[in-house]
Amino acid sequence: MIIKQIDAFQVFDSRGNPTLETEVILENGVRGRAIVPSGASTGKFESLELRDGDPSRFKGKSVFQAIENVKTRIEPLLQGKNVQEQQMLDRLMCELDGTLNKSNLGANAIVGVSMAIARASAKAKGVPLFQSLTNGGGYLLPLPEIQIIGGGAHSSGRIDVQDFMIICTGARSFSECLEMTFNIYHQCGEILKKTGRLAGVADEGGYWPEFSSNEEVFDMLLQSIEQAGYHAGTDVHLSLDIAASEFFSGENYHLALENRSLKPAQFYDLISSWCRNYPIISIEDPFAEDDVKNWKKLTTHYGDKLQIIGDDLFTTDTERVKEGQKSGLANSVLIKLNQIGTVTQTMECIRQTQQFGWSPVVSARSGETEDSFISHLAVALNAGQLKVGSFTRSERMVKWNEILRIERELGENARFEGTGVLPFDSV
Repeated sequence: MIIKQIDAFQVFDSRGNPTLETEVILENGVRGRAIVPSGASTGKFESLELRDGDPSRFKGKSVFQAIENVKTRIEPLLQGKNVQEQQMLDRLMCELDGTLNKSNLGANAIVGVSMAIARASAKAKGVPLFQSLTNGGGYLLPLPEIQIIGGGAHSSGRIDVQDFMIICTGARSFSECLEMTFNIYHQCGEILKKTGRLAGVADEGGYWPEFSSNEEVFDMLLQSIEQAGYHAGTDVHLSLDIAASEFFSGENYHLALENRSLKPAQFYDLISSWCRNYPIISIEDPFAEDDVKNWKKLTTHYGDKLQIIGDDLFTTDTERVKEGQKSGLANSVLIKLNQIGTVTQTMECIRQTQQFGWSPVVSARSGETEDSFISHLAVALNAGQLKVGSFTRSERMVKWNEILRIERELGENARFEGTGVLPFDSV
């Protein structure tokens, strides 16, 4: 299972922007491929996505330098190595890069090769990726977190909050989650159509109508849930990704939809009122990554009944998670492969999160691809939750469909714990 060749090519993500496809070829002819996603809402502590910056080509977004780094620097380093030594191979790439944020080679170059190595290893062993990643230790099907209304950077700022999502807390299986989501998503579409608000979908597939306030979106979601035949707060709960860093500048949070600016204490009161008044069970990035005072305050007051997820706060970095746990800043971590840059580091962060009794939420990016790697990752590590966007567009559906395939592959060994994966005891 020796690596013979590593290659990379420029392809395109779901927004039509350039990205890398990488390929690892073994001496026995086995090939492993991967495509790297890209985020629009990115934290300042993320690893660097290397783009060329030449305005005459793809508006500066081409990735030819990252491809060159794969071909001329990473391939010579890894040629002749055993593809099953994932941890060692990932470490060698990080050492070659030599920076904390992978700005030398580019995190997109490194993670693409890392993912392709994992795929080639699974193919060489003749087992599915989710089995290969942890030698058959994965069995837990994730509880989906699915976007219904898209906002923030994913909808040109039409709504301040980035994701309005649902979690089907009353579902007894992964398949039932998808059925309930289907009913609610399409019911929401019918309501928007009848009210003349249906105007297409945002980057991750959620609807993006115009609203006069953020609260108006809550009312739309609750109406969709009830008209679909479910009870909000029992069958279905709400989940938010605020992505607050996107509209925090200076010393205030600036809500463009309502044309007002709030001091951090005022913004905390707003978030707190939403948590009291609506059936919200999960909230991601409720504050900017540096607003640690309010992160700690929210966790102290609501952490026993609310999943509080750090994305920009942690950036899939075990050291940042350790600091967050020590300071009591959250109780859950969003997990993104390209945010930290290797499969090994991503798996380490999931395990660290689980050791703290927190919940890891494996996540896609807004600029996604047809690659279903994260579906396998979520099951392999028994992460328990998966967030890939909405319930439309094939770069999203490929992840949900892959879980259905894994469910069939696991057969009677598959498990679904529903709300049992959340970081508190009762819903």
